[in-house]
Amino acid sequence: MDERDTAAILPGDVLGTTFNEEEKPTYGSCGSKDEEKVKKTTRSWRPPYTCPLPVSVEPVIFLSMFAISLQSPLITQYVWDRISDDLGYNGSRRTRCGNTSVTTKDPLQQQVETLTAHWSLYISLGGFSVALLVVPLLGSWSDLVGRRPVLIIPNIGMAVQAGIYLVVMYLKLPLVYFLAARLLSGLTGEFSAVLAACFSYVADVSDRKSRTSRVAILEACLGLAGMLASIIGGQWRKAQGYINPFWLVLATNLGAVLYSYLFVQESITPDPNAKLLTYRHHKNVWKLFSTGGISGQTSANRYKLWLYLLSLALVVTVHFGSRELFVLYELSSPLCWGSTLIGYGAAALQMAYLTSLMGLKLMKTCLKDSWIAVVGLVSNISGMLVFSVADTTVLMFVGYGLLFLFMAPLPVLRSKLSKLVAPSEQGALFATIACMDSLCFLAGSGLFNSIYPLTLTFMKGFLFLCAAVLLVIPAGIIGCLQCFDQRKGHRDSVTFD
Repeated sequence: MDERDTAAILPGDVLGTTFNEEEKPTYGSCGSKDEEKVKKTTRSWRPPYTCPLPVSVEPVIFLSMFAISLQSPLITQYVWDRISDDLGYNGSRRTRCGNTSVTTKDPLQQQVETLTAHWSLYISLGGFSVALLVVPLLGSWSDLVGRRPVLIIPNIGMAVQAGIYLVVMYLKLPLVYFLAARLLSGLTGEFSAVLAACFSYVADVSDRKSRTSRVAILEACLGLAGMLASIIGGQWRKAQGYINPFWLVLATNLGAVLYSYLFVQESITPDPNAKLLTYRHHKNVWKLFSTGGISGQTSANRYKLWLYLLSLALVVTVHFGSRELFVLYELSSPLCWGSTLIGYGAAALQMAYLTSLMGLKLMKTCLKDSWIAVVGLVSNISGMLVFSVADTTVLMFVGYGLLFLFMAPLPVLRSKLSKLVAPSEQGALFATIACMDSLCFLAGSGLFNSIYPLTLTFMKGFLFLCAAVLLVIPAGIIGCLQCFDQRKGHRDSVTFD
């Protein structure tokens, strides 16, 4: 049966000790009070310093997400500007709104847009395709060698990528070097590997009761980092160009490397004989999802693993796909929002990370995790329904307000998946989830952007309505599985009596 998420986050770091799942302490990597109890054999993989704050991998995921969120839109804009210079195009990207006649688009502008889209696609797919092979390898490897190497290596790769970007900008080298830099970053696992390592680390150091809260804190760090980068990036580029923001990206990635090395304590006992380049890591991932892994002793556990993974995929796909539409929906008639209102809308959506975390902590006192996820999905569905008919600014912000539990289902689903596998399979699990998130991003943005123009003739908000309908599926799956667990627990208690 599922546990209520009621435990607080406790400090402590008695490493090298074996715990049962229910007895496992929740600790960070800082502020050890029992260092004298740590076995001597663990000293070789303990960090040089301890941090005075009660945090573990939260700064790592925050810094990595901040760097990614800062550089991603700037790269697209830089590619646009470079192609515009090469083709001699110096026009603006104006659009007209409302009933005003639409100006015929300049053929040269169309060429710039097409080339920019192609280069953005090449760069994204290049890094993603390589990382899709590397991340499961690193995730399964981290189950043996520990989480710290997989926190450090991808951030080094992203720092090298930022360094190459800076060289390209200083020397105005061909754009193909952007692709080469992204491929190098993909070889180290890039941000997907950092996500997998951070979530695996939290699963290692938390018990079943507190795991959902710890995962929710990581999700909130992602939202805060994205919001801060969005606020800083655009205005900084307008004021000082591209070079200085990318120096911050480089410094942020290096900061994540230093923090991981200096302060993050290892959460598992490393195997000194573990090998990275072996087919067994991918075999472990396949075994995990084909047989349910070590803990998949019954078919019910295996089916639950698949169903929760399907639910997570649907939620992530809808989230990524709908985000792609918000700006297009707000720019065009009848809303005709300017940059200020669009910024307010983006900030409202990012604030949902914090409100989701607060709502989750409040609801855990009276609801089980599954019902918290269902309530979060109801929040998503209601917001999407309002967006589908929104034709005024007030209605749009009502929709944003209804999304106050926008992110609540994600930490619950990640936590439930984590509880279904053995401690030695957490890295393989979260590496697969990180790759699935990337696939869902490509599928969601591609699908929603392709279908949206076709719906403009009959219902502009049709895709938001479809998103609401899709979210009914994971809500039904989670609710049914919870009812199944409750009935099973009741039968077991009756049998025991």
